[in-house]
Amino acid sequence: MNERVELLCQLQTMLGEEKVVADPDILEKYARDETPDIVALPEIVVRPETVADVSLTLSFCSKHALPITPRGAGTGVTAGAVPVVGGIVLSLERFNRILEIDTDNMIAIVEPGVITSEIQKAVAAYGLMYPPDPASLDICSIGGNVAENAGGPRAVKYGTTKDYILGLEFVLPDGSVMQSGGKIVKNAAGYNLIGILLGSEGTLAVITKIFLRLIPAPAVTRDILIPFDSIDQAMESVCRLLQHRIVPATIEFMEEEALQLVHRHLHHAIPFPDAGAHLLLQLDGASDDIVAQDMKLLSEQIHADPEHFYIAVTPSQRERLWEARRSIREAIRNESPLFLAEDCVVPRSRIASFVKAVKHYCMQHELRSVMFGHAGDGNVHIDILKGDREMKTWENLVPQIKRAIYHEALSCGGTITGEHGIGYLRRNYLSMALDPAQIELMRRIKRAFDPQGILNPGKVFPEQ
Repeated sequence: MNERVELLCQLQTMLGEEKVVADPDILEKYARDETPDIVALPEIVVRPETVADVSLTLSFCSKHALPITPRGAGTGVTAGAVPVVGGIVLSLERFNRILEIDTDNMIAIVEPGVITSEIQKAVAAYGLMYPPDPASLDICSIGGNVAENAGGPRAVKYGTTKDYILGLEFVLPDGSVMQSGGKIVKNAAGYNLIGILLGSEGTLAVITKIFLRLIPAPAVTRDILIPFDSIDQAMESVCRLLQHRIVPATIEFMEEEALQLVHRHLHHAIPFPDAGAHLLLQLDGASDDIVAQDMKLLSEQIHADPEHFYIAVTPSQRERLWEARRSIREAIRNESPLFLAEDCVVPRSRIASFVKAVKHYCMQHELRSVMFGHAGDGNVHIDILKGDREMKTWENLVPQIKRAIYHEALSCGGTITGEHGIGYLRRNYLSMALDPAQIELMRRIKRAFDPQGILNPGKVFPEQ
């Protein structure tokens, strides 16, 4: 009996055959996430159903020094859930229950495999809101959001995932089960372990339960699309709005190339397709009067013709308004199935200069770029299309392109990723953003949680 078969038999005996898989056809599903062109087959997939299952699996892997890759819904774009060194994939897909919605304390307790939009729908029935809204909210899991500290359009007003995590239950690589925080808003007892685990990309522990802070849902929302002649005008308006204490729930932007690409892809008219840039804003508040006042202030501060504001009130109008923004990635994949996706973040005041600098670099190197993102928090998505280039040529270009984009973001006072994380794809560029002492401190934290280095190996840290 070879080692793989022996390990498989031992795991099946411990957990039950239905939770442990080695069928090649099933393993293929767990060999990739949404990252283009990165594939690595695991040897075994474990699909636990209880915390005890997770603890037993991790303890087993620790005993046998087996690499283990935690996996949520597999929607990441930096190969964070790809088992790049083989071993075992631990899929949390069966941890998919909303355990409690506590309306008195405005807290939801959920398992990590719950889809983010399902949480939002469930709490909305009680007049509550879980604000973080990554673009993939209909398919991504809350555990993945915690692992990446996901953001989304509403981050400008409501913050990111980290602002809504009150407690975590987690399992260490040796199988120990712990909980930090819970149904409490304040906690000054010792180090902030929750803060360390947030954004740790599955490299420190496996999260099995999440305590989410909820807030009252706004009674009124209005969505507004505003066209501009240039990206400069759009970004100047963003800064002016915030300086005048107008804080929309969302401030999304799309530059000219993104608008034209989506317009062609959808095969029907989108509002103002020939604009130099769009801003897509959402105003919300406790009453129509409050939102109307914000709308009046907004029209006074934005240097654009109010006659060209597209204001959505009904659900169908809102859907038409957001359709272009939500269709960008689909349009890009249709145009070029292989592309480089970056998500740098810069100070809001530097978005326009950053976009123009990257555009200039792309023009110099005959590269086609599409840019969009969260203007309210400076998070810019930069997609570079492979097009019809030879694969070898593209592979040689990608490291150069990444370094050029990261260098520009850093020179603007920003950093190399705002919400997608480091994962596998960016690990060798981390040293551009952090100095050696910071990286070594992170390695020491990793060793404290995972002395054997078995949990999600090959991620975050540069190759040594």
